[in-house]
Amino acid sequence: MKCPHCSHQEDHVIDSRPVETANVIRRRRECLGCAKRYTTYERFEAMPLIVLKSDNRRELFDRGKLREGVARACKNRNITSDQIEQLVTDVEAALQEEYVLEAPSRAIGDMVLAKLKQLDPVAYIRFASVYKQFSDINSFLDELHSLKKEQQKVKSGLNAPSLATPVGASSTTN
Repeated sequence: MKCPHCSHQEDHVIDSRPVETANVIRRRRECLGCAKRYTTYERFEAMPLIVLKSDNRRELFDRGKLREGVARACKNRNITSDQIEQLVTDVEAALQEEYVLEAPSRAIGDMVLAKLKQLDPVAYIRFASVYKQFSDINSFLDELHSLKKEQQKVKSGLNAPSLATPVGASSTTN
């Protein structure tokens, strides 16, 4: 850090504390050259993420564009804007964690589909119909059948009788 008073390159930190958000730290510094004090603020700077499209074009990741696509798929469904915002936040965080500079659009779409599948099957199919670009009605129906089978597996797993002995019950018979 360069002193704003004498341009000396060395200082020491007197005090550090977070400011309002966890992404900003205020530091009081004292110049080792002129002994004057000054304040600096450090902010977290995320690296911009580039989306690698299927046609090899590159564009900046746009959170608003992602939110818009998810909201369109969720239109007229019982899904709140908070749920949509949380989904977008989760996908963005996963992208920042998994990819450094570039993320393939396919990975983004797959993440969104996985989240929508858990949230709402109709929103999932709506998003999938655009994302997967179904070539004909049969590919669309195949996706619907696949989703239905998964839901039936989940339901049958929830409704299956338990083989475990209830707590407090004896496992021996007379």
